[in-house]
Amino acid sequence: MSPIKVYAHRWSQPCRAVIIFCRANKIDFEEVTVDLFKSQNLTPEFRKINPMAQVPAIVDGRFKLFESHAILRYLATVFPGVADHWYPADLFTRAKIESILDWHHSNLRLGAGTFVYYTALAPFLGLRPRPEATKHAEKVLMQSLARIESVWLKGDAKFLLGSRQPSIADLSLVCEIMQLEALGDDMRNKFLGGHERILAWIDNVKKATSPHFEQAHVFLFEVKAQMQSKAAVAAKLGASEASSKHKFASKL
Repeated sequence: MSPIKVYAHRWSQPCRAVIIFCRANKIDFEEVTVDLFKSQNLTPEFRKINPMAQVPAIVDGRFKLFESHAILRYLATVFPGVADHWYPADLFTRAKIESILDWHHSNLRLGAGTFVYYTALAPFLGLRPRPEATKHAEKVLMQSLARIESVWLKGDAKFLLGSRQPSIADLSLVCEIMQLEALGDDMRNKFLGGHERILAWIDNVKKATSPHFEQAHVFLFEVKAQMQSKAAVAAKLGASEASSKHKFASKL
């Protein structure tokens, strides 16, 4: 059988989740990079695969599928050898995992994705700021982190729902939270510093999927370094400009 094709860009949190899942479960796949920074997701060729023009998307023979949660369910169900804990056969446990995934997109993803986009990515791409959208996203993000701890990571639970092994929900949500790395250490710690259970949970997911988790996030840290470098240059230029104006004013 030919390997499935995974159309992805590693800046995307859902793409990283799908790639890590495939690696961790030894699913034979070919990663096809769709560069979001070059708008390759908007090309007619890619729209034939996903008319929504978003990553990730997969092609398995003649079968095409998009939306990361649907892809993870498909991979966990179709491919032999995937451990049951990822997407349990028990319908009650599976339903609870589904409820977390449904919650994810309209809560954690809405908050984290929007906040990172306007705080870190938009300035990097030269786009205008959106203060009100950023403020709302920050509120949603903080509420979402609190909900994860109070509802699904009670006590000393290693994974969501008190499970001993990770599910597709654990992987999807942790990859989302990892996006906070792009904000820089101080801002990341502002959000996560008071959430010890979340920090321990992130570490547990990393260990359970190592080394694939680290490998999938290399691109994120490279972009983070570029952002920090660009911000440092901008700050230096701003300071220099302010100093020049001060010197000019002092001569008046």
